[in-house]
Amino acid sequence: MGDVERGEKLFRARATQCHSMAKGENGTGPSLYGVYGRTSGTVPGFSYSLSNKNAAIVWEEEALMKFLENPKKFLPGTKMNFAGIKSKKDRTDIIAFIKTIKD
Repeated sequence: MGDVERGEKLFRARATQCHSMAKGENGTGPSLYGVYGRTSGTVPGFSYSLSNKNAAIVWEEEALMKFLENPKKFLPGTKMNFAGIKSKKDRTDIIAFIKTIKD
C-alpha cells in the first residue's frame, strides 16, 4: 500500500506538465481522471497512438507499475515521451494517489 500524500507530490512534480487530473481535460497527454481501472486508449477527444488504442490494457496495479517504470518498453509505439520511474516506492506511491483521482 502506497503513501497517497507522497504520491500526490510525486505525481504533481512528474505528470502534471502533460496530464490533467480534471475530468475531460486533456493536455499533451490524456486526462488521468478515473484512469485506475480504465482501458488504455479510451479517453474521449484524445489522439492516442495506434499501439495504445489497440493494446486494451486495463490500468490497474500491475500494468501501471510496469508502464511507469519504462513506458516505451511496456507499450512500444506509445507517444508518451517519458523515461520512466525506476524507484518501486515512488511508483507505488504514485499509483496510490492515482487511485484517488475519481468521483
